[in-house]
Amino acid sequence: MEKVQLFVTCMGENLLPDVLEKMVLLLERLGVPCGFPENQTCCGQPFFNSGFQAEGRRMALGWMNAFADTEGYIVAPSGSCVEFVKHRYPRMFPEGSAEHERAVRLAGRVLEFSQYLVNVLKVTDVGAAFPHRVACHYPCHLTRGLGVRSEPLELLKAVRGLELVPFDESETCCGFGGIFSVVYPEVSKAMMEAKVRHVVESGVEAVVVSEPGCLVNIRGGLQKVNAKARAMHLIEILAEGGAA
Repeated sequence: MEKVQLFVTCMGENLLPDVLEKMVLLLERLGVPCGFPENQTCCGQPFFNSGFQAEGRRMALGWMNAFADTEGYIVAPSGSCVEFVKHRYPRMFPEGSAEHERAVRLAGRVLEFSQYLVNVLKVTDVGAAFPHRVACHYPCHLTRGLGVRSEPLELLKAVRGLELVPFDESETCCGFGGIFSVVYPEVSKAMMEAKVRHVVESGVEAVVVSEPGCLVNIRGGLQKVNAKARAMHLIEILAEGGAA
């Protein structure tokens, strides 16, 4: 089995280390060796999207240098960061430049976790069991930016005992949006509260959020209202009840 390189992302490393550990355990259970470029940095998305494009390019160059000499797919638990590397990096540098060529090569290697499992490994059943009623939130960058919609659902449908429950406005933004939540905090808060209200009204025990930023946002909102539902990353669900 070809080795993959782990792109852990800033929010993953700093706020969700348990999700990263479970991602490694799941991949190793499936026989996939994992590499980890220790000099990897932020991909530069927060800077670039804030208008600091020179700083964003500098960070992009650092990220590319960290992964350029590695082999195999680059797998991350975040559609947002993957979308940025895949779609934005090649447009940051002039065509014909060495930086552009490197960006294009790396863009072709980077995948979100569910994409890698379903589309590369051709795996939907990882042996998980989670006998609970579960809803699924559809993160903006994952579904709209990467076009990843069916992959998380295929993985969830194979989880033993899991009942997938629809809920209102499951595809509506949760209000996080990276720097959006900083620039427009009141609007962001209202969007988050609406998302939490719909989750609570669905009566589920857990809501799956396959994006670190959205996960932290929705999790905080649910805890604030003492909801019985908990927000979980898809990787956490897939690690339940199995060898991981």
